[in-house]
Amino acid sequence: MAGSGNQPRPRVEVRRSARRRRTVSAHREGDRVVVLVPARLSPAEERRWVERMVARLDEKEARRRPSDEELAGRAAALSRRYLQGRALPTSVRWSSQQQQRWGSCTPSDGTIRISERAKGLPEWVLDYVLLHELAHLLEPSHGPGFWQLLAPYPRTERARGFLEGFDTAVRGDVDPGVDTGEVTEPRSED
Repeated sequence: MAGSGNQPRPRVEVRRSARRRRTVSAHREGDRVVVLVPARLSPAEERRWVERMVARLDEKEARRRPSDEELAGRAAALSRRYLQGRALPTSVRWSSQQQQRWGSCTPSDGTIRISERAKGLPEWVLDYVLLHELAHLLEPSHGPGFWQLLAPYPRTERARGFLEGFDTAVRGDVDPGVDTGEVTEPRSED
């Protein structure tokens, strides 16, 4: 079973179930792919289904994991739609260096970095993360002016709750260093 593109081959766990009769499904749990299959499948059928389901999952995730260029285009569209095009980043890219934050912005040079942890999140949550960082180009702190910039986005509160819940599920509790959009002391990087 090959990974997609340059991606490493995922670790796969197959779970057989006597109760499962006709359906096969797959999902990610941490760093592995879990494939749920009926117990009656032969080893050859299981291999075929595992290949098929991993490929399907990869395709689905690829649609939800834009490239750096697509991420920058998405940010530009969000700036136009919600910030009247006023937030003009010099670059928007994925970052593998951010394990505690969803994104960061350096207003002085206009750069935005989005944590690779955000790859695969629902589009409306990724849009919130991008808008949050775009807003920092216009308002570096989390003061009232900052939140007014995000007010036009209809899913701000829902996305903040999603991110907080995601971190709770992954870590067991919310790390205070994780930026879920809480009002904090002003700082140059978010």
